[in-house]
Formats: sequence, structure tokens, C-alpha cells
Amino acid sequence: MIRMSNRRFEALVETALEAIPAELAGLIENVAVIVERDGGDPDLLGLYDGVPLTERDDYGGMVMPDRVYIYQDPICAVCATEDEVRNEVLVTVVHEIAHHFGIDDDRLHDLGWG
Repeated sequence: MIRMSNRRFEALVETALEAIPAELAGLIENVAVIVERDGGDPDLLGLYDGVPLTERDDYGGMVMPDRVYIYQDPICAVCATEDEVRNEVLVTVVHEIAHHFGIDDDRLHDLGWG
């Protein structure tokens, strides 16, 4: 397990979000990315809470944003170095954003992200 400040971890999440290609990032619609220390399940590194784009009918007006949670403590618990944390954050961010696009776990695994 590696210990890391909240600020440094959040910077790694920002870097992972910036790594999303612009053509995909431009399609992300009404999503808040939230870093939390713990998701309640030590095996849960991140969570997408929302309606995937592939399942939306009309999405306008005063709709609350979908949420992507990235859990700091579980990620740090499975990593021994900052480089491992950086990689796990990237994989987790990509995984959860992919759910926003309607990509399920099986397809992510097939693509090498699961």
C-alpha cells in the first residue's frame, strides 16, 4: 500500500481525465468526477452512477449530472508505487467513463481495460 496526499491523488485523476482523447472528451455530457477516500467496498476502485448515453432518451433541462466516483484508499491499497497508482487511476477513470458511453465490463475486458 502506498500513502498519498489527497491533493496528489486528485492531480493524478485530473491527468487521467486530460488523457482522454479530445474527440471522446467532447462527447462526455453532464458528468461530475468525484474523488472520495473510500467507497465502502475495498474491492471497488471506482463507480459510474448514471444513465449511459446509449440508454438516454431526452437529456435536457434541470437533470442532475451523472457521477463518476474514484476511490483513493482502495486504489492506493492495491499499489506499491506512485507509478502503479498513476496507472490504476488511468485504468479506473477510463473504465468508469466507458460506462458513461454504454460500454460494459465484458467489452472493456475484451479491449484490455478490465
